[in-house]
Amino acid sequence: MAQYLFNLLQADAANGQAVRELAAGFMRVGMWGIDPDEAHAHALAPGDQILIYLGAPDRVFIGRAELASAVHDWTPSEAQECPDNSTRGVLLTHVEEWDPPVSMRTVLSRIPPSEKARADFQTGVVRITTNEYETALAVATER
Repeated sequence: MAQYLFNLLQADAANGQAVRELAAGFMRVGMWGIDPDEAHAHALAPGDQILIYLGAPDRVFIGRAELASAVHDWTPSEAQECPDNSTRGVLLTHVEEWDPPVSMRTVLSRIPPSEKARADFQTGVVRITTNEYETALAVATER
């Protein structure tokens, strides 16, 4: 089992939609679109744990989930349910939305600098350490 951060940026939302609305839509239907050239796409597997992250300027975690599938092309029924125009992705289970969200700044303040954790990412799927994942969960639990 691996841990990942699923990163959304405002540029990922289309037609004036807020990135938080897009992420909430993915979480509600238990699906997450994954681009064909996305880093780690072939490594994602059922049982992997993910954190849902809104990148700059928000820099907050808004939830977590477990992968229920590997990356696959959407079936016709899945494609109809998907909140964006992606053609492939993963299914989510045990989805938990966090309200209020968890600040990346707070999470980073609890991770030793030697782990080189950071707040901004260029990719949509980021492999993270178990400690980074568990630290975010601990902060979420304390809210």
